Amino acid sequence: MLRVHKDRRPARLVVATVAAALAALTFAVPSGSAATKVYDGPTPGVPCDKGSLPEKTQGRAPLADYTSGRAAKGYTCNARQVGHFGTTGGFRVARYVDKAGHECGYYDTTLLFPKDTLAQGVEGSGTYVMDMTDPSKPVHTDTLRTPAFQSPHESVRVNQKRGLIVADMGYPTFNPGFVDVYDISADCRHPVFQSSTPLGVLGHESGFSPDGNTFYVGSLYGHTLDAVDLTNPMVPTVLWATTDYQPHGMSVSDDGNRLYMTESINTGTTGYRGLTILDVSQVQKRVLNPTVPIVSRLTWPHVGTPQNAMPFTEKGHPYLAEIDEYGSGDNVGAARIIDIADEKKPFVVSLMRLAVNQAAAQAGDEKNDPGASVQFSGYRGHYCEIPTRVDPKIVACTFIVSGLRVFNIEDIAHPQEVAYFNAPPSYTPVVAPNGTQVVDGSFAMAAPAFAPERNEIWYSDGNNGFFAVRLTAAAKRSSGATTGGGTTATRPPPKAAPPPQPAPAALPRTGLPPALPALAVLVLAAAAAGVRRRTVR
Repeated sequence: MLRVHKDRRPARLVVATVAAALAALTFAVPSGSAATKVYDGPTPGVPCDKGSLPEKTQGRAPLADYTSGRAAKGYTCNARQVGHFGTTGGFRVARYVDKAGHECGYYDTTLLFPKDTLAQGVEGSGTYVMDMTDPSKPVHTDTLRTPAFQSPHESVRVNQKRGLIVADMGYPTFNPGFVDVYDISADCRHPVFQSSTPLGVLGHESGFSPDGNTFYVGSLYGHTLDAVDLTNPMVPTVLWATTDYQPHGMSVSDDGNRLYMTESINTGTTGYRGLTILDVSQVQKRVLNPTVPIVSRLTWPHVGTPQNAMPFTEKGHPYLAEIDEYGSGDNVGAARIIDIADEKKPFVVSLMRLAVNQAAAQAGDEKNDPGASVQFSGYRGHYCEIPTRVDPKIVACTFIVSGLRVFNIEDIAHPQEVAYFNAPPSYTPVVAPNGTQVVDGSFAMAAPAFAPERNEIWYSDGNNGFFAVRLTAAAKRSSGATTGGGTTATRPPPKAAPPPQPAPAALPRTGLPPALPALAVLVLAAAAAGVRRRTVR
């Protein structure tokens, strides 16, 4: 008899319907430096240590394993479960240690509001606050239930410098962009409400300047990008807004002067997917009616839907770690490293892909595996994070049905997969009314968080809840590259990059007056019945 979890395919189908428009676009701008030669996968792995439960094929949980019961054990390589909580998860996980030394985790629990709100059980819906003093026994101490934290989509962000947790009210399409702010600096276990204001225009994802003063809100389908001043978190104000882009994920440089934005644009008969670097120095300096020019744009072969790009340096050299979501065939969602030493001419250095991501594998019988055939789920990437912006050794990514994947990037041009953790397919089996058990795979969509002093990575799974996972000593680079399942893999010679192409034409840059988005969103706010401020205790 097969083990199962609650079937959440309706939520996936809603997400799929919303995202289908992007998948249908055609993109004609290849990318890269003429000198760049990038191996397109699969990324080699390292041997798994004793006690691991490895996959036979990198990233795959095959149907035969569900039938035999093997999938019920999960798949692990150089990683062990430390703690677990709940049965659902959303899109982001964060960690914070407050002034008193309390260690806390935060994760949104609802992939699609309000459809998934009943799945949380007695704890109810919202963004959960976890006391992680003992990571083997996470304790749920609070729930943030203001509008943005009920439906944050991909926007939950923690600012380490100021001790703020912020989200905008998001959705696969968009929601009225309420920006909710809590202070977690004194006692991270019980965030203190600061404000809930409709200044984000429309919400989907976000970015946070490292100084904690500017929160960027983007709407992928609403074509809005908004900078909100949180200098006084109790009285946020709009700094700048535009409709010139189709922003997805955003990260901000350490000095606050660059916005690294992934986007997908449809401009009539042509389109663009990739990285856009914006000069937001005038926003950072609080110039009235700031000018925000495009520094550069980049797209790449095998582009899916660009999700997020995070800046870091390796021995002083600047890079971005980027991941695409969804897609299929050669354009399946996967991760890459981008060189931005010349920020006007960035180029892709290397890729991070699994064996199941390769086009030939997708065309085979893996399409019959549980969860694999869901168009905007399956064996595809979704989110990556890095533990530090200075010389990170690893990148941790969620690859949806393939679970949590960890790549060593000490050799920037030659990443290796060094660990993975793919939870059992159902933590709370449910029997259908007819007595059968319906199979469903993992649904790992969340950007992970790190507790580096314990070699821990925290992430959440839409079907399985919140996990604390610890990497073992074997999770390091190896001279004997394998697929992670014990079979030696040889890295083929890299393919030559395509010739350089003209950069995509810059779109007009017409910033909106600061008052305009505020007035527009007040109309949306008036229509949002039942939305009100409140402090969560």
